Amino acid sequence: MPAMDQPVGLPAPFAIAAETIAPGDRRTFSIPVSRQLTGLSASLALQVLHGAKAGPAVFVSAAIHGDELNGIPIIQKLAQTLDPAALAGTLILAPAVNVFGLANNSRYLPDRRDLNRSFPGSARGSLAAQLAHVFLEHVIARCSLGIDLHTAAVHRYNLPQIRIASGSPYLVELAMAFGAPVIVESPLRDGSMRELAHARGTPMLLYEAGEALRFDRLSIDIGTQGVMRVLAHLGMVEADDGLTSVGIPARANRSVWVRAPRGGITRRLRRSGDPVRAGDLLAEVAGLFGEEPVPLESPIDGIVIGHATLPVVNQGDALFHIAAIDDPEQVDRRIDSITDAIRVSEPQGEAQPLLDEDEVI
Repeated sequence: MPAMDQPVGLPAPFAIAAETIAPGDRRTFSIPVSRQLTGLSASLALQVLHGAKAGPAVFVSAAIHGDELNGIPIIQKLAQTLDPAALAGTLILAPAVNVFGLANNSRYLPDRRDLNRSFPGSARGSLAAQLAHVFLEHVIARCSLGIDLHTAAVHRYNLPQIRIASGSPYLVELAMAFGAPVIVESPLRDGSMRELAHARGTPMLLYEAGEALRFDRLSIDIGTQGVMRVLAHLGMVEADDGLTSVGIPARANRSVWVRAPRGGITRRLRRSGDPVRAGDLLAEVAGLFGEEPVPLESPIDGIVIGHATLPVVNQGDALFHIAAIDDPEQVDRRIDSITDAIRVSEPQGEAQPLLDEDEVI
């Protein structure tokens, strides 16, 4: 029999850290992680939306690398759009997991460790280990699904894509619901959040889109709509007819890096989202006077899912990341349709570049 002070049909309150959130309510709070030189506390900021109806617990996290910013406006849009009174289940939003790196425009923590190589962490370990432990104990361990939002590393750009562990039909189902242009089944890395969640039986989607230290409209819009589609697929929110229509994402279980054949200045002819066939010219790398240009060709049929943005390269630098896809032109057409749909939804006369033009060489 339910407690007298709990209406019939409502789920139980959600307890996390020192907070208790009633059904149909939200709470924003911080969990202390460490004390800084100034004596102020550095904390993990969370917002919990506890639905008025029963359902799964899901977390959405961003900036586990402190210079990867696109996930922050995605989470802001979720927080501003979703109403816990209409939500089934519980949503934990973590817009800046690595708040230390965020404050310093850095991928890393002050101890120079990569937080996404520090899981499961330790309550008495390094700063990175302590933060990883806090996130595991209070967020990952409480959820049945995670969506982690990333960008490419500094001086690189990634086409919006979902990365999942291989061999999971359920993850494929969720990735298809997300609706990014490309799904890549990629290996799990030791110490990563995704590897830890996989070992614990918690499925995770990893969204890669855009570049470090910059906002990218295309990446943010596809990411926001993708998370909403997953929540709708899980029955946590009502399906929204306003979401951009998506086709079937391309799937790849193999990708290759194409590296600079010499040091010099790059003239790039392809970029993320471009379809390529084996033998297509991707770029040329020449000397300071443009002498002795060396062509760089695609070794496979596929779609460019990442590219370097710096024109000055060293021999062996990774310049292009290509996912092996049988019909890359189909993906290109789908990206164009998504781009057109986003442009149509914008106010007339408001210029919204989908890719940063100053990276074009």
